[in-house]
Amino acid sequence: MSETPLPGFFTRFLLAWAAYFRTLFDAQFAAGVIRLREGKPALPEETKKDEPKKNAKKLDEPKAEEPKVEPKKKEVVLREAGPDAALQLLALLQREGRFVDFLEEDVASFSDAQIGAAARVVHDGCRKAIREHLPLEPVRSEDEGSKVKIEKGFDASKVRLTGNVTGEAPFTGTLAHRGWKVKEVKLPKMTEGHDATIVAPAEVEV
Repeated sequence: MSETPLPGFFTRFLLAWAAYFRTLFDAQFAAGVIRLREGKPALPEETKKDEPKKNAKKLDEPKAEEPKVEPKKKEVVLREAGPDAALQLLALLQREGRFVDFLEEDVASFSDAQIGAAARVVHDGCRKAIREHLPLEPVRSEDEGSKVKIEKGFDASKVRLTGNVTGEAPFTGTLAHRGWKVKEVKLPKMTEGHDATIVAPAEVEV
């Protein structure tokens, strides 16, 4: 490195003039002048040692990375279905249409005509129970067999896609089944202590 050239007379004059007033009003500067007169460095030793460390620390410190914000996953809440309502419905189907009796009957030895006659009775009674206590309505209002368009963001619990499903919505297809949904639940109230597991009481003829 080349040495700093010596300043001329005029430069030294201006420097002395500025240093004169700086020495009067700046105690730290005056202390540095005193150290120079004593043949010591203008800055204190501690300051000279600390400065490189501070600078090195700033250079060595890695930049803090911004925390990655991960999208919150929607928590799936599982609800346990109470058994009483299901048992109550089963009891209604049994009472109105002998549904349980029909399912528990061994129909292997019955003729098709006998099964058909029994099925008609079960059908009429179960239909009456459902319409009275769980009235239904279609999920889709269009006629079955008509062309429908399923828009993006559709509710998968209401519409199930079948066939060759590729890509993303919107989809165009044929309505194979309109679906069913319950409009209202009108199950009868149970008295306290009622055993809902008794779908049909035993019958004793005396």
